[in-house]
Amino acid sequence: MILGDFPMKNYKLTMLTCFGSYLTQAAVINFLPLLFITFHDSFGIPLQQITLLVTVNFLVQLTVDLLAALYIDRVGYRVGAVGSQVFCALGMILLSFLPDMMPSPFTGLLISVIVYSIGAGLIEVLISPIVESTPADNKETAMSLLHSFYCWGHMTMIIGSTIFFVLIGIEHWQILAILWALVPLTNAFFLSKVPMKPLLPDHMASATIRELLSKKIFYLMLVYMVCAGSAELTVSQWSSAFAEEGLGVSKTVGDLAGPLFFALMMGIARVAYSRLGEKIPLHRFMFFSAILCLACYLTIALSPIPAVSLFACGICGFSVGIFWPGT
Repeated sequence: MILGDFPMKNYKLTMLTCFGSYLTQAAVINFLPLLFITFHDSFGIPLQQITLLVTVNFLVQLTVDLLAALYIDRVGYRVGAVGSQVFCALGMILLSFLPDMMPSPFTGLLISVIVYSIGAGLIEVLISPIVESTPADNKETAMSLLHSFYCWGHMTMIIGSTIFFVLIGIEHWQILAILWALVPLTNAFFLSKVPMKPLLPDHMASATIRELLSKKIFYLMLVYMVCAGSAELTVSQWSSAFAEEGLGVSKTVGDLAGPLFFALMMGIARVAYSRLGEKIPLHRFMFFSAILCLACYLTIALSPIPAVSLFACGICGFSVGIFWPGT
C-alpha cells in the first residue's frame, strides 16, 4: 500500500497514527479546562455550570464506549477510527464560534463538548484494539507507550496553548481552537490510508455482550473505570482553574505548575510501569497508587500552603497514571 510517495512497511505508520490519536484525545479533552476562568469572566457562566461540562464530557465518553461495543463490528474499525478524529475536529471547530452565536454561550459550549467527547470516546474504545492487532516486536511496550502518549499530548497542548496565550493573547482563544482541530483532521487522513489487520482471526469470535454481562467481575471493572476516570479528571481538568483562582497565581504559572506537572507525572507513572511491570504485580502497584491518590486529594483540599496544594496536584498525576490502563 502506498501513501503519497512513501511506502508503508511493517505497520510503523499504523502505530504512529494510533499514537497520534491519543495526542488528539488529550488535546481536545484538556483544552477547554484551560479556559474555565476565561469563560466564567467573559461569558458570565457560573462555575457550577462549568462543572457540568466536565461531567458531560466523561459521561458521553462512557456512553460512546458502551455503544461502540455493540455496533463497531458492523461499522468497521477503520471507519470508527477516522470518525473519531472527525468528531474531535468538529467539536473544536464548533467551540471556536458556537458560544458566541448561541443565545446562551453555555449551550454552545455544551454542544461542542458533546461532539468532541463522542470522538474522544471512540478513540478510547477503538485505538487500543487496533494497536493490539498490529504486528510489533514488543506488544506490551507498544501498549504502554500508547497510553503514555495521552500524557505527552496533554503536555504538548498545554505548552503550545501557553505560548499562544503569551504571544497572541488569551482573548483570541477561538483561533487556537481551530489550530488544534488541524491535529485530528491530519490524523484522520492517515488513519484512512494506513494498513490495519483484522482484530481476530476468522475462526475466533469475541465475547458477546450477554457473556460479558453474565460475569460479576465485569461490573466490578465498570466501577473501577468510573472511579479511575473520576480520580483523573477531577484534578487534570480543574488544576488550572484551582491554581489561578484558588491559589492566586498567574494564568501561565497555573497552567504550567498545575495540569502540565500533572500530565508529566502521569506519563512518568505509565512509562515506569512499562519498565517495571515484570517486577511489580499490577494489583499491588494500583493499590499503593490509590493510597497515594487519597493522600494527594487530602493535601490539595486541606493544606494551608498554596505551593504544597499545587505540588500535590502534580503528584496526583503519578498516582492516577496506572488506574485507567491498569483496569
